[in-house]
Amino acid sequence: MAEQDDVLHLIDDSGTAPEASTARRWKVAVIDDDQAVHEGTRFALSDYNLNGQTLEILSAYSAAEGRTLMRAHPDVAAVLLDVIMETDAAGLDLVEYIRNEIKNETVRIILRTGQPGQAPERRVIVQYDINDYKAKTELTADKLFTSLTAALRSYQQLERMVQTRRGLEIIIDAASTLYDFKSMQRLAEGVLTQIASLLNVDCAGILVLRDGGVVGDDFSVLAGSGCYSRFIGASGSKLLDPDLRSMVEAAFRRRKHEFLDHRSVLYIRTGSGREVVVLLQAERPLSETDRSLVEIFGSRLSIAFDNVILYQQLHEANTQLEDRVAQRTRALMQANRRLSAQWLRLQRANGFKNEILGTVAHDLKNPLGVILGRTEMLTELISAGSSKESVTAQVDHIRDATKRLTSMVDHLISDAMADAFDISIRREPVDIAALVNEVADANQPLAVNKQQTITVSALPNFVTMCDADRMREAIDNLVSNAIKYSPIGGKIAVLVNHEQENTIIRIADEGAGLSPEDLGRLFGRFQRLSAKPTAGESSTGLGLSIVKRIIDMHGGHVTADSGGPGQGSTFTVTLPATEIP
Repeated sequence: MAEQDDVLHLIDDSGTAPEASTARRWKVAVIDDDQAVHEGTRFALSDYNLNGQTLEILSAYSAAEGRTLMRAHPDVAAVLLDVIMETDAAGLDLVEYIRNEIKNETVRIILRTGQPGQAPERRVIVQYDINDYKAKTELTADKLFTSLTAALRSYQQLERMVQTRRGLEIIIDAASTLYDFKSMQRLAEGVLTQIASLLNVDCAGILVLRDGGVVGDDFSVLAGSGCYSRFIGASGSKLLDPDLRSMVEAAFRRRKHEFLDHRSVLYIRTGSGREVVVLLQAERPLSETDRSLVEIFGSRLSIAFDNVILYQQLHEANTQLEDRVAQRTRALMQANRRLSAQWLRLQRANGFKNEILGTVAHDLKNPLGVILGRTEMLTELISAGSSKESVTAQVDHIRDATKRLTSMVDHLISDAMADAFDISIRREPVDIAALVNEVADANQPLAVNKQQTITVSALPNFVTMCDADRMREAIDNLVSNAIKYSPIGGKIAVLVNHEQENTIIRIADEGAGLSPEDLGRLFGRFQRLSAKPTAGESSTGLGLSIVKRIIDMHGGHVTADSGGPGQGSTFTVTLPATEIP
């Protein structure tokens, strides 16, 4: 018995030794509650070898352990399964679990039983998806070898069918959307899977040189399968293993196929000048038929690759064309907008021209008529030898009419300048209180002629960021309007103060006031108000529109308020006290 134990010990050592090897081995699971069955199986199969592959025997001593083992090892090729373990049907229940719950349809199941009557062979074969049924008494070493070999070959064929189906599914899926490198990678993966299935290849890789024909150019991995799948998407030869990199670089230098005993390297140059290397790692040398098959796959793959390149070039060309069309369209739209804006400016200029002509025909006609009539009278007086006083009176009338005419022309010029599109505001620190006082002093003679008083209330050194010339023009228009529409002996008050970082200028008069209709159209061009100047002064209807445009250009606003006809008016200008960034 001691000798037997020694033998079994040696068998166990030999069974575990291959686990340290990197060579591929068939996984076989022994699921039986009898320890002696496990030992006998290991002994009988200790020297088993099929297609250069040995066995890796996994053991489970109950159906429960078998479930765990099968979940952990989905690549088990064959199971030697006992029927009766925890229960009389534990093995049969495990078959149901393997096939129906974990959906393992490729593993081959050999049912072994020591009590055939408990599980009749015919019923079991019909009702359960097993591949062989043996009584333990008839399963000698030779018959076990025969049954296991048949099972492993069947498993190998099923695996190839599964790989073939997977490769075809990938190829079909990728071929339907073969438009970019991502779909090209998918197609290459399917081709490699298909080659591995047809030739029983363990590892395969495809590598693409981006710019073919130049020695030393770097390359990137387009697709890979098996042990090469970890390199998918790698850009740069330095990311590959040294041995693999040297094989690929040698293929690019050699520029021809190389078929060795355990490795095949295929070199392909595409029509677009790219270079492709297909490297296959096989456990056996490829036959002439196998080599032809690999070359056919490689050539078709290169054609597909060129098609992808052409499609991308076409797509880029279409994109560039669309961009150019979009740019031209934008340019045309911008040109149309500029033309529309110019057309609007022309229309406005034409309207303004008509308004000026109307004003010239109406408002300038009166002072010109006065000048012409007084000139004729002056000529008659001089011819008749009239007194100096008579001549002087006529000259005074001519001077007054000329002043009114000059004022109208100044307003027209000022409005035309303010309406120019390239007008700009020059902001600088301005003592607004001093500026208002200057305007009031300049208008004092007009006020004195109508026995009016102008009072200014403003803190000294009140600085505001604005254009001094433009603000002087705006305030002068408001003050002169107040004088023009105030009665003889009326009062005009000008107030300057600071409110919430704004400069406020108010001009209040005791004139005829403003009606609701006046307030609604007050700041438009050529507007005639219901009230009339109290001393017959002329009005172009442009003064307030000029004021509004100047204040708007400063980022401020101007408003008017009146209690109604006969209750005077108050104009309020609000300006930012500091420069707007």
